[in-house]
Amino acid sequence: MFKTTRRLTMAGTAALAAGITGRRASAQDATVKIGVIYPLSGNSATAGNYSKMALEVGADVVNNGNADLAKLIPLAKGGGLPGLKGAKIQLIFADNQGTPAAGQNQALRLITEEKVVALIGAYQSGITLTASAIAERHGIPFVNGESVAANLTERGFKWFFRVTPVALDFARAYSEFLKIQKAAGRKTDNIALVHENTEYGNSVGNVIIDQFKKDGFNVGTKIAYSANSSDVQPQVLQLKEKNPDVVIFISYTSDAILYTKTMKELNWKPGIMIADNAGFNDPALVKSLSNQVDGLINRSAFSAGKPGSVPDLFNKLYVKKTGGDELDDVSVRGLQAFMVLADALNRAGSTEPAKLQAALKATDLPASQMVAGYDGVKFDDKGQNVKAASVVTQMRGGKYVTIAPKDRATAEVILPYKGW
Repeated sequence: MFKTTRRLTMAGTAALAAGITGRRASAQDATVKIGVIYPLSGNSATAGNYSKMALEVGADVVNNGNADLAKLIPLAKGGGLPGLKGAKIQLIFADNQGTPAAGQNQALRLITEEKVVALIGAYQSGITLTASAIAERHGIPFVNGESVAANLTERGFKWFFRVTPVALDFARAYSEFLKIQKAAGRKTDNIALVHENTEYGNSVGNVIIDQFKKDGFNVGTKIAYSANSSDVQPQVLQLKEKNPDVVIFISYTSDAILYTKTMKELNWKPGIMIADNAGFNDPALVKSLSNQVDGLINRSAFSAGKPGSVPDLFNKLYVKKTGGDELDDVSVRGLQAFMVLADALNRAGSTEPAKLQAALKATDLPASQMVAGYDGVKFDDKGQNVKAASVVTQMRGGKYVTIAPKDRATAEVILPYKGW
């Protein structure tokens, strides 16, 4: 396992109809409000809304129980949070619209108007950057499940807790994968990196380049482009001219879709194509264009596991809620963040910010309770989960299968990249 980013309206639904007033609730309160900031509209809305449904599944398990999961997770017994005398969790969702400014404004509104006890979000690293700064200023815990930009845990924040693996973990995973391919005789000398020119793209891109250099791989071509582009033909033509052996994409949904279509139109593809998750994992792309990215290498924190396991049982609940769609890397990481926060609230026995902060710092959850494929959850003094982990996956026939590490692989890698 590989170890360790106009007036606004709330696109909110609640896990319960009842509400409470005031953030500093006592244990006798009927509900506890948690603010959730996701892109519920805009180019990443699919990922945001699927994550929203995942958190709703989690809240339902905590509030109402699940007999099978109750054998594996203490909080799945139902009846709310025992440590808060049965208080139920109410999720207040807010739409960040895919922009840092909106995320910041929604964080402020959730804290000052909705009086939430903590925040979860915000998918994109650039939005997490601004939203978590508001939480830090107000002394409210911010639990992040998806954002991987390295600098998020390098700001000296005391109220920020990141559950997900980070960019360095993924860079090492890609490098290890390429070492194996090189040993097998596949070409890996000429590598290109294509990334959006944002906090997420630049941060993750630099981490990959640095790690590759340490491991003897050269990123000879680096292409930065404007996020949410309307035309990427010049970038694809540049790739076609350079003709690298390996291309790594760091792109959110609309750009991932556009690159996929443009590469097919210009009839060019590399021998190995790697996606740093994000848009290439979005159901909007997987459902409509998976037949054009067959053989794509990606990374994930989700593996359904054995029948009756925590991820298997949560996945079945999620499939029922979505009408057939399974958990994926993004939705499962958001769900895991929620379960971590719920556990901390229960152990804190209070919604007082300082007590909740202390409980989060003391978190030490085992792998057996993970819905994501982590070795557990334990935060370092920067708020980073040191037990986070991921797997390497490959797109096959419309779905991702695990190909590495060997002890978790469900299939052998097939190369070169097929595409369409």
